Amino acid sequence: MIVEIVSAVVVAGGVWLASAVRVVKQYERGLVFRFGRVRPEVRDPGLALLLPIADRMQKVNMQVVTLPVPAQDGITRDNVTVRVDAVVYFKVVDPVLAAVHVQDYRSAIGQVAQTSLRSIIGKSDLDDLLSNRERLNEGLELMIDSPALDWGIHIDRVEIKDVALPESMKRSMSRQAEAERERRARVISADGELQASHKLAQAAATMADTPAALQLRLLETVVQVSAEKNSTLVLPFPVELLRFLDARTDPAAPAAKPPEPRAPAASEAASNGQVAPPASEASDVPDQRSR
Repeated sequence: MIVEIVSAVVVAGGVWLASAVRVVKQYERGLVFRFGRVRPEVRDPGLALLLPIADRMQKVNMQVVTLPVPAQDGITRDNVTVRVDAVVYFKVVDPVLAAVHVQDYRSAIGQVAQTSLRSIIGKSDLDDLLSNRERLNEGLELMIDSPALDWGIHIDRVEIKDVALPESMKRSMSRQAEAERERRARVISADGELQASHKLAQAAATMADTPAALQLRLLETVVQVSAEKNSTLVLPFPVELLRFLDARTDPAAPAAKPPEPRAPAASEAASNGQVAPPASEASDVPDQRSR
């Protein structure tokens, strides 16, 4: 009889101990509800003793939570339709507020992140979404963190993952980038030509002061051409010889005068029954045939 009583007491003690002892993990915090009222003392990791009937424990995860935000469609401030998705990193800093003030803090943070993302899309330009994401991430973090503070949640960071553009906009941006690169290439080429012209002008001035430098350059060119196995024939011709020949060339002769009119012959005058005048007076005698 005594053995049965001792056994019953031991079993009851074991059941009581099992219902009164809880284990809190390192990344968790325990909230104790005594008759439905939360106790202000948060149980740290380790063993936690509870009253078997009065107390109930709720564990809150204190790890950083990664919450992906579904892609949101929106129109930017410059009237471009885009599709943007993001990711939110947050953690619980006050277990009491996270368990009491909001029913499901994960769902609440997700809904706030979606509305904030649509709002930030409407307030931004397309160029900001593509190139100035750091500032947009900071603004989005502030918009989500404002209501999350009342829930005992701290937003570590918010990152915009991808910005999906229409195909027509992608083609336009591709053409714009190609035109910009072509412009840069032309500017660089023109700058190179300008620098080369300055260097050539300096080289020409140096060669003008030292005529032997031009001869050396000519010989170097001949050596470079002859180094290759080709059939090119290089015949250096001094420019000074051309200038000498040009200086010695006679100027153009003046144009010849038109010939004077010739007097009619004596045989022609005799056949017409006229006496030919002397040569000196031929020009003064009018033509009888004209009369």
